[in-house]
Amino acid sequence: MADPEPVGALRLVLGDQLSHGLASLSDIDRARDVVLMVEVDDETRYVPHHRQKIVFVLSAMRHFADELRMAGVRVDYVNLDEAGNSGSFSGEVARAVGRHKPDRLILTEPGEWRVLEQMRSWQETLCLPVDIRDDDRFFASRHRFGRWAEGRKSFRMEFFYREMRREHAILMEGDEPVGGQWNFDHDNRKSLPKDVTPPKRSRFAPDEITRSVMALVAARHADHFGELDGFGWAVTRGDAEAAFAHFLRDALPHFGDYQDAMKTGEPFLFHAIISPYLNIGLLTARDVCLAAEAEWRAGRAPLNAVEGFIRQILGWREYVRSIYWARMPGYARTNALEANRPLPLFYWTGETAMNCLAQCIGDIHRHAYGHHIQRLMVTGNFALLAGIRPAEIEAWYLAVYIDAFEWVELPNVHGMVLFADDGLLASKPYAASGAYIDRMSDYCASCTYDPALKAGPRACPFNYLYWHFLIENAGKLERNPRMAMPYRTLRAFSEARRAEIMADATLFLSSVDSTAGRGTNQLALDLETPQ
Repeated sequence: MADPEPVGALRLVLGDQLSHGLASLSDIDRARDVVLMVEVDDETRYVPHHRQKIVFVLSAMRHFADELRMAGVRVDYVNLDEAGNSGSFSGEVARAVGRHKPDRLILTEPGEWRVLEQMRSWQETLCLPVDIRDDDRFFASRHRFGRWAEGRKSFRMEFFYREMRREHAILMEGDEPVGGQWNFDHDNRKSLPKDVTPPKRSRFAPDEITRSVMALVAARHADHFGELDGFGWAVTRGDAEAAFAHFLRDALPHFGDYQDAMKTGEPFLFHAIISPYLNIGLLTARDVCLAAEAEWRAGRAPLNAVEGFIRQILGWREYVRSIYWARMPGYARTNALEANRPLPLFYWTGETAMNCLAQCIGDIHRHAYGHHIQRLMVTGNFALLAGIRPAEIEAWYLAVYIDAFEWVELPNVHGMVLFADDGLLASKPYAASGAYIDRMSDYCASCTYDPALKAGPRACPFNYLYWHFLIENAGKLERNPRMAMPYRTLRAFSEARRAEIMADATLFLSSVDSTAGRGTNQLALDLETPQ
């Protein structure tokens, strides 16, 4: 029997690295190198991921592996249910090294700290050179953000965003922003009129590969959150590009005006819904930003819509990734407001009389998706006001959304939603009463509670929870300049009014505490200290 052909490099591609231009594939030798792709239990179970999220990632991985094979690349692919699968990245890399005897291991840096820590140990444990390359699919490298952040006491996205606009010449006229201003956010806060109908969004019927993965997930992850029926996400670059083209044509022109709006039965509205595709590599940030800019320059989309879209990617997405890598692992352990309430059960079941929460959680259960205002001002606002323990609500966000990976989820929830980093990321807590939700949605019209009432059993809980939050956190927040106005209002309240607020909030929160659970406490503790 002839000896097997010698293998050069073993190149590991993770489930969120499905880009043909990936750094670890850039110099591949098709004659000698092997690409390793593995499906492992550790990654499908470290939080109870939405079942559509697991299907999305695994199906996209299998399709990407087929594309590599068609391009002449040798792929060693390990299925989740394959006999001998160790269930971990470290175990599967070790098994592959044993199979192929490569002379080196080539990787692209992962998106999560815990995975990078594993990778850093492999050179010693495998007795093999390990080359971990920068992930150049982002506009800003970790080193680039470090240069910007050096010496700053707080990091404000707006200033970082402006620097990225200048550096990459996006929406610029020379050294100045197009339209004479950097940010058109004030134009993007309209509620959805009753006579405006959002476009029907592109969905993709599962093919044979996806159906096979759905059956696998149904069998192995029956206890996980979320529905499988109705799965319609793109799992190839071609379909992701088609979904994005549909957004540019049919939704981008109205995205700016209504990006903060919420409507019953309309989880997608005019949003791009491309974050899942960006976050696993089917689309690239530069391509989508340049395509959106081209729509404005061609006169097919207004500037407020295009700038708002690009700011979410070139600004916010780059910024939160950079915060994550600059501050991990200690960042995850901060808890500036000392929030310590367990996660209510309704976050998993959607069974609550608060219609806004029930609608948002129901949409997540059906689609593994919610847009940024639903995440920040409904599910997030409640977590902030109720004082839910950061690690528990962060574990929930990581589990239920199809686009959630720790590098993007953790800073968004820890810093923006919960203010747990003491203002490193956000200049103030994003707390709001029921009036905001009533203004930006139609949820309140069908709710048991009334946003116009400030006290009593029929009052919207967001109303008294808002003031309860300010009272409980006065020592930490009342000196914040952006909180000056609500604290002036609070100081004018009578003692009787303050007592009423505290009594209503205490009664409501005691009922919430009685339903907390579903075993998230140990899960949160595990996530709080990255391994």
